[in-house]
Amino acid sequence: MPLDAETERDFNLRWKRYAPQIRTALAKVYPGRETEVETRLAKIIKDAMAERPAELRELDEERILRPDWLQQPEMIGYVAYADRFAGSLRGIAEHVDYLKGLGVTYLHVMPFLKPREGANDGGYAVQDYRQVRPDLGTMDDLEALTATLRENGISLEMDLVLNHVAKEHEWAEKAREGDPKYRDYFLLFPDRKMPDEFEKTLPEIFPDFAPGNFTWNDAANAWVWTTFNEYQWDLNWANPEVLYEFVELICWLANKGVDVFRLDAIAFIWKRLGTNCQNQPEVHDVTQVLRGCLRVAAPAVAFKAEAIVAPEDLMPYLGVRQHHGLVSDMAYHNELMVQLWNSIATGGAEMAQVALSEMPNKPTTATWATYVRCHDDIGWAISDHDAEMVGVTGFGHRAYLSDFYSGRYPGSFSRGLVFQENPVTGDRRISGSCASLAGLEKAVEENDAEAIDLAVKRIALMYAAVCGYGGVPLLYMGDELGLFNDMSYVDDPAHAEDNRWAHRPFMDWDLAKRVETDVESPAGRVNAALRHILAVRAATTQLHASVPSIPVESPEHRLLVLERDHPLGTMVQVYNFTGETVALRHDVLARRLGFDARELLGGYSWDLRLPRIDFAPYQAAWFVSAEIADL
Repeated sequence: MPLDAETERDFNLRWKRYAPQIRTALAKVYPGRETEVETRLAKIIKDAMAERPAELRELDEERILRPDWLQQPEMIGYVAYADRFAGSLRGIAEHVDYLKGLGVTYLHVMPFLKPREGANDGGYAVQDYRQVRPDLGTMDDLEALTATLRENGISLEMDLVLNHVAKEHEWAEKAREGDPKYRDYFLLFPDRKMPDEFEKTLPEIFPDFAPGNFTWNDAANAWVWTTFNEYQWDLNWANPEVLYEFVELICWLANKGVDVFRLDAIAFIWKRLGTNCQNQPEVHDVTQVLRGCLRVAAPAVAFKAEAIVAPEDLMPYLGVRQHHGLVSDMAYHNELMVQLWNSIATGGAEMAQVALSEMPNKPTTATWATYVRCHDDIGWAISDHDAEMVGVTGFGHRAYLSDFYSGRYPGSFSRGLVFQENPVTGDRRISGSCASLAGLEKAVEENDAEAIDLAVKRIALMYAAVCGYGGVPLLYMGDELGLFNDMSYVDDPAHAEDNRWAHRPFMDWDLAKRVETDVESPAGRVNAALRHILAVRAATTQLHASVPSIPVESPEHRLLVLERDHPLGTMVQVYNFTGETVALRHDVLARRLGFDARELLGGYSWDLRLPRIDFAPYQAAWFVSAEIADL
């Protein structure tokens, strides 16, 4: 479709700006074919720009003028499954007022594209990227939802699975039928020779129910690369036809109003013999191409890398060296999440201080997605090095955390569930809702008022930490109500073998209504605490995500102290990870803030001339100088 004069001008300006980035990356991924691939991509982008609605073109211009829109303190995320939150996409639109009341400006709706029937890895086995799951609605409903969200200042994030498709996907069906074009969309092998060579260095993602990385398929007469499950066929990104498909698809979905694409399983998309086939350099080259194309076709759109990898492998997803500022705009801060739960279990912040101090600085143009928990299990990504720095062994400490949060450890308050135990590696991940893991479920069952109080404070402490660290804090649906594990998942044959469904409950709308007045109930107290934290965060300039949180060496090991050196004034945060009152020498704060400070979460003025400052059990405190607070 020909472009009108204004759109042609926009294309030419943006293409001139981003084509060099696209071309450089293409030369690395498809050497010798970069000109051919670039020409094809330009055609796809022009077609997408011709179809882009006027309202979204205006949004493009707004975000070009405000490129740090994802870094603003008022960016507050909420994560939910459409059916479990509101029944359907239309149902979500009917609950926008609830989201606005929480302060939400960023909504991640968990997988809603059409998956295969039966087992589908929670929706991540996509059968059709251009259809919504029938019980959730239609593409028209998606467009209506994104329009409603925009009207209310909320951006929509959706999952885009890059590594694989369901074996029922049209591409896989054509591959099984023998179409050579589509057979090259996948990684098919006539015998076990190459699969066996790859297996020598490949880990197993789901050893309990999906051992190995290859599956024999009779119809295809081949061994198929299936990293996650036999019904999820890995794509061959070394074939530029796969790139074309996804650039066209991303542009099409962006034109439906999607603001952020969560690039699912991105770490796995490039395969190389003799490696674990994760985090390969070409992953970042491919992302640079995708991002460059979207910066031309739909500048309002951002990428979030779903890369739950070691810290040393994580930064490249946000852009380092030649990829600086050219790949994903956001990534999950898995290290922060793990260290929060570790600190709660140990009553100490020593390891958190070590681990967070050694995290490389992210690019100032990127932002973290910070979270207490997500839809997935918690893997204890405690490195041997970090463990040794505080005098424990990595293997033993990871075992301790699994025991503690599964309730096996004597004195544990947690009600978690062991997920995917691997007897060879000792890996035991944990499922569970925030409230159940933090002790609220056990405390309520035992009607223990003191334990309830401590559990509520633990939940508030961890959410204060993810809101204060810098990034987009993600509130997982139900945590604001203190929802417990939902053990009814065992009655659903589709979920019974996957205990992660225990922490994916259905929204309790009756409880959501009751907590408005029943503020002294456990759920009411959790709700009030989190709403307050979110409101303070949104109003705090120092929480712009371009500013890093730097751990301060604390003389008190039970306290985590973070400093944010914002141009408008320094902010210091203190988190007490014990159920005891803990004192901190005044100079830790005074030499950074002066003697007169304002604590934002409590709303009090503090005299830092006192020799010591006491922090209550599980207290979170955000300090700025009194002078800055009055601006």
